Amino acid sequence: MTSLEAVSSYLPPTISVEQLRDPLGLTDQQVRRFTRLYGLDRICQAPDRSETDLLLAAVGKLDALTGREDRVRYVVRAKGLRTTAPYPVSPVQQVREALGLHAATVFSVADHGCATGLLAVDVAGTLLAADDDPEALALVLAGDKTFTPFSQWVEDVCVMGEGMTALLVGRNGPRDRVLGYDARIHGRADGVIDLDPEGAREAKRIYQDAMGEVITGALDIAGLTIADIDLVLPHNVNRVSWTVAANALGIDRDRVFLDNIARTGHCFCADPFINYQSARELGLLRPGDRYLMTSAGLGQSFAAMVLEH
Repeated sequence: MTSLEAVSSYLPPTISVEQLRDPLGLTDQQVRRFTRLYGLDRICQAPDRSETDLLLAAVGKLDALTGREDRVRYVVRAKGLRTTAPYPVSPVQQVREALGLHAATVFSVADHGCATGLLAVDVAGTLLAADDDPEALALVLAGDKTFTPFSQWVEDVCVMGEGMTALLVGRNGPRDRVLGYDARIHGRADGVIDLDPEGAREAKRIYQDAMGEVITGALDIAGLTIADIDLVLPHNVNRVSWTVAANALGIDRDRVFLDNIARTGHCFCADPFINYQSARELGLLRPGDRYLMTSAGLGQSFAAMVLEH
């Protein structure tokens, strides 16, 4: 059974949404919507640091990796965006070289947008299950650099942050075991993921139902119901979407961890894992607790994962 052996994150210094007014070309109305309605305040940004620097900063906090480097069979780069560095730079290859993980197979997954972090954990678990060594590990790296103007915000939805996470994934670990995972893509036939007006309307129309669908799917696989979930660790898109989702799911809003929305912005596919670390630091997860990670990405991709602490 796939398990999270350890999780670490690196959150760069923050800038206020108000300070991003001119760089992003925000109107007064958009600033008010992001801050007063959506609950955004500070956004993680590191303009002077490369994606490689940010990823290494996250891995540098992963104490459980020290002395176990030879067990890492895979380095999986989970990307919300396909392009996060100028060609031919490969941040994930640079990270592997810096860590000396020369025997590890390295690859990226990106086609689920900001839901790719949960996909990467599932892919890593599938690969490890087929490995002859029961102590083999995978290093999953999640988060993105806002490399282009397109990646810095989603109009009237969220502002993107540059927080990064590093996960050590194993199998049959004693805690944080994956009980169920489900993912669906409700994309366009032409593969376009840009939120043009038509795409934005469609995304808004299906969002709650599609999110509920994958949550129900993951819970069914785990053999649980939403009443069995002690904590929800969502993607940090905005406060409104999760207020509505909590009501639709019939879950107490106090069980949905939303603290980081105001502190980090939406850090692509790293959000659920950033929230996991925060929840642990705050003592919100106890042994045996069942918790739910969720995420959604451009291209109308949705994912949910149920785990037991």
